[in-house]
Amino acid sequence: MPGNPVSAIATQTAQGLTDATAIQKVYAEYAESFGVNKPIYQQFFIWIVNMFKGDLGVSFSQYPRKVGDIINSSIWWTIALQLPAIIVGWILGNVLGAIAAYIRKGFDKMILPLFLFLSNIPAFGMAVILLTLFAVKLHLAPTSGGYGFDLIPSFSPTFILSVLDHYKLPFFSIVLVTIGGQAIGMRSMSIYELNADYVKYSRFLGIKDSKIVWYVFRNAMLPQITGLAMSLGTIVGGALVAEIIFSYPGIGTTLLSAITGRDYPLISACTLIITIMVLVANLLVELLYGLIDPRIKATQSD
Repeated sequence: MPGNPVSAIATQTAQGLTDATAIQKVYAEYAESFGVNKPIYQQFFIWIVNMFKGDLGVSFSQYPRKVGDIINSSIWWTIALQLPAIIVGWILGNVLGAIAAYIRKGFDKMILPLFLFLSNIPAFGMAVILLTLFAVKLHLAPTSGGYGFDLIPSFSPTFILSVLDHYKLPFFSIVLVTIGGQAIGMRSMSIYELNADYVKYSRFLGIKDSKIVWYVFRNAMLPQITGLAMSLGTIVGGALVAEIIFSYPGIGTTLLSAITGRDYPLISACTLIITIMVLVANLLVELLYGLIDPRIKATQSD
């Protein structure tokens, strides 16, 4: 990337100085402080060692603010937005997909095209549509931010209501996109299971249809859980872009400001946090898969 962020910081500090030696000394002090005067491989290993100590460095663009403080103030906004949105979208998508497979007829013909349409819209595309329609045209929601610009963060009713008001559009932009893909997958797996031999045999034995359907949808859900784990990286990436469109104060907006400000420590920290979030989510989903599928429990016990 072109440009030198340390030079920009040193230039701001050295404003008014006319002595070239003094200006060079200011730059050398900042270069030493940020460690950019060392070879890149040394910078990397120093960053790794400091990371395990809990020190992610100092932000270039928001100097002298610590990177850890910036991440700590934005990560909870991202978790509070993405975790509920992904879970709600996954649950609704699977329920609607299962209903479409079981009822078929008019419901399936009406809902399936809508699911196909939603599943092909990226999160940032849905964000633009909702922003234009409900915020710009209908004025039913704010256009940007996580709360009113005239408010100070607190636990007051006014602030909480403002947060919820700004929360609506980013939340639904993620939920609607998640529903589409999950509903399509659940519908296909449910149709496959409904035509399986064990279903026909169970009905022949006179077992109640409600009990059969429970096992059908439970078996159909297993690949959906694996699919959720595999798609979490894409979901998180798309949701981060949605945050940027709504100027939501999460990791996505922080990462954008870091890139535009050539803030390498903040970029590294944001990338690290996103990676950890995806890996932890995948681990939790895999553990959940083991709890739901009795065959995995039996294999582990053997």
